[in-house]
Amino acid sequence: MSQKPVVAILMGSQSDLPVVENSFKILKDFGIKFEAHVMSAHRTPADACKFAENAENNGFKVIICVAGMAAHLGGVVAAHTILPVIGLPMASEPFGGMDALLATVQMPPGIPVAAVTSGKAGGKNAALYAVAILALGDAEIAQKLKQFRFDQTAKVKSADAELQAYLKENF
Repeated sequence: MSQKPVVAILMGSQSDLPVVENSFKILKDFGIKFEAHVMSAHRTPADACKFAENAENNGFKVIICVAGMAAHLGGVVAAHTILPVIGLPMASEPFGGMDALLATVQMPPGIPVAAVTSGKAGGKNAALYAVAILALGDAEIAQKLKQFRFDQTAKVKSADAELQAYLKENF
C-alpha cells in the first residue's frame, strides 16, 4: 500500500466533521492513507478547482466530497478531474438534506458523481465505496474488504441466532 494519501476527503464545512469521522475510521481500519480538507464550491471555488485539477498528479485515486444545501462541491470537483468522485450529501435546514441529495445525484451527462446516503451511514458508506474502488487494483485491500463483508455477515447471522433463541424461550 502507498505511503502517500490515495483518498481525499473534501468537506464543505467543518460542521461536517462528526459524519466524516466515520469515513476516517473506515479508511484507517483498512490501512488506507487519506487527506481531509475544508473546501467550498461557493466560498473557496478557486481552491476546490485547483485541488481537483492537481489531485491525480498528487497521487490521489478517489475523492469524497461532503456538502449540504446546494451541495455543488462534488460536481465542481468532478468537472476538474477524471478521478472517481463520491458525493456525501449532508442533511441541513430547511429541506432536511433532500436539496443536497438532489444536487449530488443530478449531475449532467458526462460528469458523474457517485452518491451515498446522508448522515453517519453515508460517512461509512462513502469510505467503503472508496475502499471498493481501490480494491480493484490492490489485492491486499480486496482481501481486507472480503473479510470485512464476511465479518459483517457473521454478525447479522449471530444476531438472528440470538433472536431465534429468545423467541423459542419466551414465545
